[in-house]
Amino acid sequence: MGAKRSKYADCDFKGWATKFGILCADGRIIKHGAFDDIDGAKVPLVYNHDHGNINSVLGHAYMECRKDGVYAYGYFNGSDNGQIAKDAVQHGDMDSLSIWANHLQQRGPYVQHGEIKELSLVLAGANPGAYIEDVALAHGDTIDNDDYEAYIYSGEYLEIMHSDEKGEDEVANKSIQDVVDTMTPEQKDAFYMAVGSALAEDPNALEDEDEYEDEDEDEDEEDDHDDSEEYEEEDDDEDPDKDDDDSEEYEEEDDDMGAIAHNLFEGNNTDNRDVLSHSEMQEIIEDGKRYGSMKESFLAHGITKIEYLFPDAKNLNTPPEFIARDQGWVTEVMNGVHHTPFSRIKSTFADLREDEARARGYIKGKLKKEEVFSLLKRTTTPQTIYKKQKIDRDDVIDITDFDVIVWLKAEMRMMLNEEIARAVLVGDGRLTSSDDHIKEDNIRPIWKDADLYTIKYAIPITKESTAAEKATAFIEACVRARIEYKGSGNPKLFAPESIITECLLLKDKNGRIIYDNIEKLATACRVSKIVSVPVMEGLSRVDKTDTLALQGIIVNLQDYNIGADKGGAINMFDDFDIDYNAQKYLIETRISGALIKPLSAIAIETKIPTADLSKASAGSGTGVSGN
Repeated sequence: MGAKRSKYADCDFKGWATKFGILCADGRIIKHGAFDDIDGAKVPLVYNHDHGNINSVLGHAYMECRKDGVYAYGYFNGSDNGQIAKDAVQHGDMDSLSIWANHLQQRGPYVQHGEIKELSLVLAGANPGAYIEDVALAHGDTIDNDDYEAYIYSGEYLEIMHSDEKGEDEVANKSIQDVVDTMTPEQKDAFYMAVGSALAEDPNALEDEDEYEDEDEDEDEEDDHDDSEEYEEEDDDEDPDKDDDDSEEYEEEDDDMGAIAHNLFEGNNTDNRDVLSHSEMQEIIEDGKRYGSMKESFLAHGITKIEYLFPDAKNLNTPPEFIARDQGWVTEVMNGVHHTPFSRIKSTFADLREDEARARGYIKGKLKKEEVFSLLKRTTTPQTIYKKQKIDRDDVIDITDFDVIVWLKAEMRMMLNEEIARAVLVGDGRLTSSDDHIKEDNIRPIWKDADLYTIKYAIPITKESTAAEKATAFIEACVRARIEYKGSGNPKLFAPESIITECLLLKDKNGRIIYDNIEKLATACRVSKIVSVPVMEGLSRVDKTDTLALQGIIVNLQDYNIGADKGGAINMFDDFDIDYNAQKYLIETRISGALIKPLSAIAIETKIPTADLSKASAGSGTGVSGN
């Protein structure tokens, strides 16, 4: 007796769009009744899920819900691509189907509900049960389609369902681990990544897995007892009407899932987390073989947030390193200055440079004249310099990789020393009206000290001078200024790195470097050592009508005195703010500082008349000549 013809008897092919209870290549398992809402619906037939390209639409398919999955009846359209696909199917060149669904409801690896939006003809599907099982071969107008049928199964389906000649019941009773053991290494990588991604979204997925496995086992047992006779002739007869009855029997299985009314093709679905494309994972696996790594294959297919799978970054510097200016010059200053155990300093001098102080010759009968000279005196008083920090106690407890308090105190001491060294050489640079200003009457900066103590020497250059000419003039100034120097021993030169660099780049007429190391440059400048000071870059001061740009300071810091009571100790205090749960730390010192020997320092400067500042080039740092 022939099979009963259905309303889809004129279809070009029919087969399983997807099957329930089978482990797919993307790690998902579609539960029974997950797509009941699609029964009887018409969906586009697309090539390889390229539903963004109208040329990839090959036709349409009617979906039918059955006990074992979703069955599809496909019709190719009259387009060139549709006819090419039709020929490929009729000749057995393509035999795999794949669904594209969104609005998924998933617990762990189990898909409970979704909306199928298109059916795709693919080279290799992810669901082993999705295949074309019946093809209408149209070799002539008089050929009856029922007389020419072909059952085309994918290689994956044959491998799973018929390996080692095992029966259907035995295969259906396989555990997930049994299936995983049959996978290739590439498939295992993809499976583990998919499961890991599912766990990231639902940490309780593993806890729910047993529950769903039990449900599936119960369903399978019921199916085996109640429906074995009902469906034992399904593959032989392919009775469409019988299939329709079956779909009615199961159409109410998951009514409580609820349908989502958004249409995929209206452009309102922007969240890819609830989208299922069953051919994608298989493509990734195949591409992984070509790329050489699964990571590159994932990236090529647009897998988002793959960085979640990367290992945590390892800290290479614990505790964190300070990004700070070079501190070498600070050590030179702090170790070089003279220290006294008292903070109030008074210096008294008798100026014997005037003619009135000279010894005189005596002539008989003439009055002897008394010597006249001036007494010079100045007093320097101390000022408190401090640095304050606070940190929440919760942060102190939570930071376990290193001792954050020790690290914080080290930063405070470092910055306090830098501030003192800066104030000694050039001043703190803050406005005198600032509450944070270190007063220059308490810690007298060498650069701005009175002419009695610091010799001011202007470099005779012009704004048109080249870099080499400026460097040469600087070296000459260091040598010439030593004529008036009355400080102790052989001093050191403190200068910005830019000046030092230009001097080291000087060449003779033959193009050879004159000073091939900094020691030779120091000798040429008549100093014992050259110290680079970052905070001296770009400093200038105004003297009457002239702007003077600092180029360097020559000084023996033994002539500079730092006075502090009680041995000059730097004190650290800590306190706990109970109202704000904060640890507070304070480091401070109370000191005075000043040169204690006249003419003991030299400030090398370039003079730029104020009237010419606007005319000076931005990068020159120099102006018209002058002494």
